[in-house]
Amino acid sequence: MPSFSSRLQLSHLFLRRRLLRPPPWLLGRTASISSLKVAWRKDPLLDAAIDRDKRWRLCSRVVREVLNEPGQTIPLRYLEKRRERLGLPVHVKTFLARYPNLFDLHLAPIKPHQAPVPFLRPSPCLRSFLDLDARLRSLHEPLALAKLCKLLMMSRHRALPAEKLLNAKRDFGLPDDLLCSLVPRHPHLLRLVHAAGDRPFLELVSWEDDYAKSVIERRAEEEARLTGVLMRPNFDVRLPPGFFLKKEMREWTRDWLELPYVSPYADASGLYPASPEMEKRSVGVLHEVLSLTLLKRMAVPIIGKFSEEFRLSNAFANAFTRHPGIFYVSLKGGIKTAMLREAYDRGELVDRDPLLEVKDRFVEILDEGHKEYLERINTKREAMQKDLELMARKNAELPEDEEESAETKQPL
Repeated sequence: MPSFSSRLQLSHLFLRRRLLRPPPWLLGRTASISSLKVAWRKDPLLDAAIDRDKRWRLCSRVVREVLNEPGQTIPLRYLEKRRERLGLPVHVKTFLARYPNLFDLHLAPIKPHQAPVPFLRPSPCLRSFLDLDARLRSLHEPLALAKLCKLLMMSRHRALPAEKLLNAKRDFGLPDDLLCSLVPRHPHLLRLVHAAGDRPFLELVSWEDDYAKSVIERRAEEEARLTGVLMRPNFDVRLPPGFFLKKEMREWTRDWLELPYVSPYADASGLYPASPEMEKRSVGVLHEVLSLTLLKRMAVPIIGKFSEEFRLSNAFANAFTRHPGIFYVSLKGGIKTAMLREAYDRGELVDRDPLLEVKDRFVEILDEGHKEYLERINTKREAMQKDLELMARKNAELPEDEEESAETKQPL
C-alpha cells in the first residue's frame, strides 16, 4: 500500500493535470472561435487616411537617406541610384523641383583632384525643422519612455529584442537613437542586455504600476470619475454604416463582450490557448499596441514580429477581421495595415499623439515647397501664353504689311 506522502504526491499530480486541461464545456467554445468568419469589407474613409500620408512617408524616407550620410550630404547621382530602394517614382531632379525647400544643391568633388559634381545637403528650412523636431522629442521624452516601458511590460519576459524595437520605433514615435539616448538616461527602468549569440535585448528593470493600466482601463476610470458610476472596462465597438454580422457572430460577440476584461499587463500564463478569455486578452494586447502608435495603426507584419513576446497565436491577424467593430485592416500599398477604428472619425484621426506636431510641421514644409513649385510652373505657363499671343498677333499683322508693300510697287 503506498505511503501517505506518495498518495499526496499522486493527488497533487492529478489535480495539476486537471487544472491544466481545459474543461469539456470550454473545448466546444474554443473550436468555435477559429470557425467564426467575418467577411472583409472595404472602408474608403480609412483607406483615404493612409493615402493622405503617402507623400509624407516618401519624403521622410528621402530626407532620412540624406541625413544618414557622412556630413549629411550626398552626391546627386548616388541618390538617383537608390530610387528603387526608396520607392521614389520620379527622378531625383524632379523631386527636388517639386519640393525646392528641402535641400540645397552645391558643387564639390567626390574625391580629391576630381571634377566637382552636384551634391545635396539640408536646406536652412529643413535644418530649422530638425531643430524643432529635437526640441519636441526632448519635451515629450516622458511619453516615449512610457510607451517603451508599456511594450516591455506586456511582453512575456519583460524584455524585447532590440532589433525588433528598432524596426518599429517610428510607428511608436521613439527616437532613432533610442538605445544610445533614451535607454542610458533611465537606468532605473531600462537596461540593454546581451543574450546567447550576442543578441541584444532591452529589459525592464523595475515595474511601474502607473504604466500598467491600458487605455481602456483609464477610459473606464475617467468615465466613472465624471459620472460617479463605476464603469466596467470594455472595448468600444463601432461597426461601420451598413455593416451587419450574421446571427451566429452577433451572439458570439455579445457573449464575448460580457466576459471580464483581461488587462494586457496581467499575467496570461494561466489562460487556455484559443479560449474566449485568451481571445479577450489578445484583442486587448492588439488594442493597446495600436493605441501606443502615433497614427493608431500599424503594419500587420511588423506586429507579427512581436507575436512570441506578446503571447499571440500564429493566427493572431484573424482577430482584426473577427472584430470589425474594433479594428479595420486596410490593404492599401499592397500591405495589410491594422487600424484602431475608435481613433478615427470619418477618416480623420481624432485621438492625436502629441508627437504628431512634428509630422504636421513637416507636412507644412512640403506644402510650402509644392506651392512654390506650382507658382513657378504657372509663371512659366503664363509667360509662354503671352509669347504665343504675341506671335499670333505678329502673324496676323504680317499679311496686311505684305499687301501694302505690294500696292506701293504697282506701276502708275
